[in-house]
Amino acid sequence: MSAAKPQGTMLGHPKGLFLLFTTELWERFSYYAMRAILVLYLVDAVQSQGGHGMGWTQADALSLYGTFTGLVYLTPLIGGWLADTYLGQRRAIMIGGALMAAGQFILGTPHAWVQGMETEVFYIGLGVLILGNGLFKPNISTMVGDLYEEGDHRRDGAFTIFYMGINVGAFLSGIIVGAVVAYYDGNFQAGFICAGIGMILSLIIQFMFAQKLLGDIGRVPAAQLEKEKAAAAGEVRKEPLTKIERDRIKVIMIMGLFTIIFWAGFEQAGGLMNIFTNDFTDRMIGGWEVPTTWFQSLNAMFIVIFAPVIASIWIRLGKNEPNSPVKFALGLILLGIGFLFMIGAVLEMGGDANAKSSMWWLVGAYFFHTMGELCLSPIGLSMVTKLAPLRIASLMMGAWFLFIAAANKIGGIVGSLIGHGGGKEEQLANAMSIFAGIAITAAVSGIILYFMADKLVDWMHGAEDSTHHSEEEALEEEIAVTAEHEAIRR
Repeated sequence: MSAAKPQGTMLGHPKGLFLLFTTELWERFSYYAMRAILVLYLVDAVQSQGGHGMGWTQADALSLYGTFTGLVYLTPLIGGWLADTYLGQRRAIMIGGALMAAGQFILGTPHAWVQGMETEVFYIGLGVLILGNGLFKPNISTMVGDLYEEGDHRRDGAFTIFYMGINVGAFLSGIIVGAVVAYYDGNFQAGFICAGIGMILSLIIQFMFAQKLLGDIGRVPAAQLEKEKAAAAGEVRKEPLTKIERDRIKVIMIMGLFTIIFWAGFEQAGGLMNIFTNDFTDRMIGGWEVPTTWFQSLNAMFIVIFAPVIASIWIRLGKNEPNSPVKFALGLILLGIGFLFMIGAVLEMGGDANAKSSMWWLVGAYFFHTMGELCLSPIGLSMVTKLAPLRIASLMMGAWFLFIAAANKIGGIVGSLIGHGGGKEEQLANAMSIFAGIAITAAVSGIILYFMADKLVDWMHGAEDSTHHSEEEALEEEIAVTAEHEAIRR
């Protein structure tokens, strides 16, 4: 059987790239739209009390949010294995996308249709969504790389284009779902249905154009291809890890612990900070109130605007560019600065839970959190690919995802410390303690990592070293590293 080849180019890239760009844009729109309203839906009053939600306490909602986002990073390990071993990436994406759409529509089922079973239906919808995400998330970004031959200089630019799709989808999600929920008088079911429609659009686009624009890319399971390569090259003898390899693995494990601290704080965005925005922030502009979900779009907007700026700064520093652990330390400190803005928001209220803080505190917090994220982008997954021994690279990548999954669950637990029930004064005091605790932990961790940086670089045994042919090529590579990190993490 002859292999079908991808057809045509656009802007110097295979047309399949723009298919994957559009598919991922609508999938990320779907996910982030649901993420923006999940906690708000859980804490809103039940229908009998004039609300459209589940009537959960804030603590229970934030704990559930942490479990959900943790599983979002855990299930791709299983989904990636299924795609590599049995399904192939394309089939995994279609099955995963269909499950995600089904999950969104189940979450959007009107309470009147399932009276008395709202909780059961909610858990079913969330479970289906998590399973679908596990199949979809790890496979589409891998296909971007497969569009290009080894050594093709266009690959870096491709991930930059692809990650623009991710962040355009993430930006639009909060804006559109917020407008839809507001239009339907706070009915969150309409928001979930909106997210489901976004996922359906992603599936339709993939179904109609995949074979034409991607050819056979993603159709054959990777395990089958690997067997063919192994048979051609002969069996590779397994060898014990060398001292250099053990040192590099130590770096991955240590950096993984700091990863947990960063993302546990960062992921308060969809949880505790979302609740603070809704309950304690003055969102009025004249006579119009900014929807709570719109603030969830700030991170994506800041990434699109400032990723090239940060990448350019690193390149212009030349030999003075900080090493990866120092960049990571800077990211932690910037996260801490972001939470200083949240402390400022609480202090502005003067202990009066009926007062409202300025929305500009939130804008400042999200800005510094995004700057911290962009400092971490060159590390993360790209560091694992540089440091992990080739024969256990997949295992190390899986371990890295486990760190991120743990961070999300811990973030949910930390957010849930706002308390079960209680008055607004108690919630505000608890929020202040949480913001201060995260700020201090992030700053202290950043300082510790800064002083460990030289030793960690020694343990990398030269993996940090890289050479670039020109400033333009270096800038493209730096942005592409950010892009690839965003493509897999988000």
